[in-house]
Amino acid sequence: MANARTGWVVVLAAFTLMFMGFGAAYSFAAFFSAFQAEFGASRAHVALVFSLSALLWFSFGVPGGMLADRFGPRGVCLAGALILVAGLALSALAPSLAVLYATFSIGAGIGIGLTYVPSVAAVQHWFVQHRALASGIAVSGIGAGNLLFPPLAAWLIGLAGWRNAYLALAAATLVLAVPAALALGGRAATRANAGGTPLPGMTLAAALRSAPFWALYALGFFVCVGVFVPMVHLVPYAQDAGLGTARGVTLVSLLGLGSLVGRFAIGGIADRLGHARALVAISAGMGAMFLLWWVSTGFWPLAVFAFVFGTLYGGYVALSPTVCMETFGPKSLSAIIGSLYTAAGIGTLIGPTFAGASFDAFGSYDVSILGCAALCFIGAVIAASMRRQFAHRA
Repeated sequence: MANARTGWVVVLAAFTLMFMGFGAAYSFAAFFSAFQAEFGASRAHVALVFSLSALLWFSFGVPGGMLADRFGPRGVCLAGALILVAGLALSALAPSLAVLYATFSIGAGIGIGLTYVPSVAAVQHWFVQHRALASGIAVSGIGAGNLLFPPLAAWLIGLAGWRNAYLALAAATLVLAVPAALALGGRAATRANAGGTPLPGMTLAAALRSAPFWALYALGFFVCVGVFVPMVHLVPYAQDAGLGTARGVTLVSLLGLGSLVGRFAIGGIADRLGHARALVAISAGMGAMFLLWWVSTGFWPLAVFAFVFGTLYGGYVALSPTVCMETFGPKSLSAIIGSLYTAAGIGTLIGPTFAGASFDAFGSYDVSILGCAALCFIGAVIAASMRRQFAHRA
């Protein structure tokens, strides 16, 4: 019973870390227009601030995961939370967009990178029977942050300006994320099983030599090129369509609401449908939603796109750690998850930045939206090819 209680404390701590980290990151959409106005920057350059941050938080999952496997998640996540606080606070002082690359991109990127993978992996070690549920609850912090932080940031910007809004986010992160990091387990929680014997499963080196790893890597890359495009560009897209900033921010929040629903709903569906089939459906569904975005300019079609797309993405994020645990085992889980997330980082570096550049060049998002749809459909084909590897679950 004590172990069960500790496990749910870890879930709550992981939820809080992801809620604060990704809430601060996804609130970037609310700052987009303010950055354009303040620094006279193009959409591509503003989007690159976010894309670099995402590249770093996915890339730092590798060293963060390896450190968590060796020393436990507590110290790694504490360092990440403090770096995130510093990055947000220094962003409030940025005199130029170039400085934002050093404060928001690097500070938020490294900070989230050191908290995300170790906290996700920490949850996997505490559960067997309810692992999918626990994982879904933990990563729902991402969706909750995506739901609440963009309108909160927009309100703070309107009330006190974007610089003070970042100071407020830094203070909230200090108050909530630091205690959450301290509540995570130490080295013993990740280095041995209940009997004190070494954990089973693949090492990172063995995983890197396996076909399932590279199939999951390719899937993550193709899907994640498009995942963050709406999170960055829906607000300016809504402004271009005459819907206004407030409705654009609402659409970003609907992404978060859908993501929150997907993290709870799709895990159970995937357990019944089979994980490979679920990955096929998620990838193809995301491609279909991009096509809906492409033909939509009204608020309600865009709201349907945002909610359904967020649901599918949330399901993908919730399912991925469980698939990794079942495929590779717990031995080097954090390092393996972190290595797989570099695919998402590369995809995210390309997607929002290319979308901004294509708009700057052609005056519309058509090329980028259709390109993202095509890549999601390629991801569905890759997921379909994985069904033999997951035949016992499909």
